Amino acid sequence: MQKYNWNYPTTMWVGENRIKDLGSACKNLNIKKPLLVTDNGLAKSNMVKNVLSNLKKEGFSIKLYSNVVGNPTGVNVNEGVEYFKKNNCDGVIAFGGGSGLDVGKAIAFMSGQTLPIWNFVDVGDNWTKANTEKIAPIVAVPTTAGTGSETGRASVILNEDTGVKNIIFHPKFLPSIVILDPVLTLELPAKITAATGMDALAHNLEAYCAKGFHPMADGIALEGMRLINRWLLEAVNNGSNIEARMNMLTAASMGSTSFQKGLGAIHSLSHPINALNNIHHGLSNAILMPYVLTYNKDVIKDKIIKICHYLELKDKSFDGFINWVLDLRKKLKIPHKLSEVIDKKDLNIDRLSKMALEDPSTGGNPKKLTVADMKIMYQHSMSGNLF
Repeated sequence: MQKYNWNYPTTMWVGENRIKDLGSACKNLNIKKPLLVTDNGLAKSNMVKNVLSNLKKEGFSIKLYSNVVGNPTGVNVNEGVEYFKKNNCDGVIAFGGGSGLDVGKAIAFMSGQTLPIWNFVDVGDNWTKANTEKIAPIVAVPTTAGTGSETGRASVILNEDTGVKNIIFHPKFLPSIVILDPVLTLELPAKITAATGMDALAHNLEAYCAKGFHPMADGIALEGMRLINRWLLEAVNNGSNIEARMNMLTAASMGSTSFQKGLGAIHSLSHPINALNNIHHGLSNAILMPYVLTYNKDVIKDKIIKICHYLELKDKSFDGFINWVLDLRKKLKIPHKLSEVIDKKDLNIDRLSKMALEDPSTGGNPKKLTVADMKIMYQHSMSGNLF
């Protein structure tokens, strides 16, 4: 019988206005000089300004690093590490969407390393090369309901020299305390709410369909999809609904928790597009989803039917589920094909296909794939024709 290692997330403080407990979280982790890491846009928001002001009033010597781009790079991380060390910081508050969370976690990790970040790409046992004694403590505060990076043991960072999005992994990437406060997501635009929500769906869905034996991850993924089915459209159409926002935040964290089982071709096809064409990760996942599902149909059909029953869909068949995905995307105003967001002349399918096959997410795909398979899925996602 094959052997498996199972792990489950961290301490999570959940509920309305829990951001007020951020100082307590830092104190619990003995953080006195935190570095708050977020993106440029959020850094200018009243949300972040209030957090910084409140922590200063509580006696923390807090610094801000915000040179973080949408598809974060190794340069972002290296700059953040230099700033962390220059100001003698002793912990990180990773704040924002996936980019802020991923860079914040990576800064905390790399603050105690001597090897370059690319030595810790999620291949084999690279993570064992790290100095585990000098990883700074992390408090994670998501402001979008998508990536679930707050409950993940990895960061996705773009290597600008190679053009490859790399998954940097270590068990201690997992934040020590997570604050899930739906109030922080209330002003998220409908378009971003939709894309990040579809990202959460992709995580739960691919985790459930991934190879391997992990019933706990499967159970979490199923419930995550149920919450998304119930609350995503409401969160998009009525962004002030605090209950919808809370449930979507929860579903996003559940997606990241469950995908320790694995992901699949939705993600491995998506990562190269994000790296080379700078497309939002949740958007590319949403567009690619039905093409990957139909390509995997012969090996995931039974699982998809189980999802249909759990979600109580009217048509409890594989085609019924695909139609549910297509209908959901249409209601969310998600494009049907990649050619609606990327010009054909800007899409190097041969290069993308090779990159996708080498992506770590490919290993979890329920069907074994080749470069030719990746190319076919890219071509279909450009033309809009399902298999």
